[in-house]
Amino acid sequence: MVHPVDIHVGKKIREARLVRGLTQSGVAKLLGLSFQQLQKYETGYNRVSASKMFELSQMLEVPPAYFFEGLATSVEPTAPVIMDDQTAKAVLALTSIQDEKVKTHLRSMIHEIASCEAVAS
Repeated sequence: MVHPVDIHVGKKIREARLVRGLTQSGVAKLLGLSFQQLQKYETGYNRVSASKMFELSQMLEVPPAYFFEGLATSVEPTAPVIMDDQTAKAVLALTSIQDEKVKTHLRSMIHEIASCEAVAS
């Protein structure tokens, strides 16, 4: 049976990989793995060793703790906030924009829309 923590860690690996525009094959090659092995990590089917998690954190430019962010720390289950593929692609597109002024305006617009939706709820 797949452990919920392994699923969470796998989703965080996938999220960070997609935000950086990296493929499973590319990341796997850099780690000395097959893309199938990385796929098993991302689904939580296989656990990631501490050394591989450290390598992944360096490659994906995130602290090791990133993989556990949003994980419930209490006994009561909570739904972690995980970025879906479409959101990850939007983030990647936003980070690829070179004009900082345009990026700032887009971020402001996103925050405004989000705060309007929060008030409407």
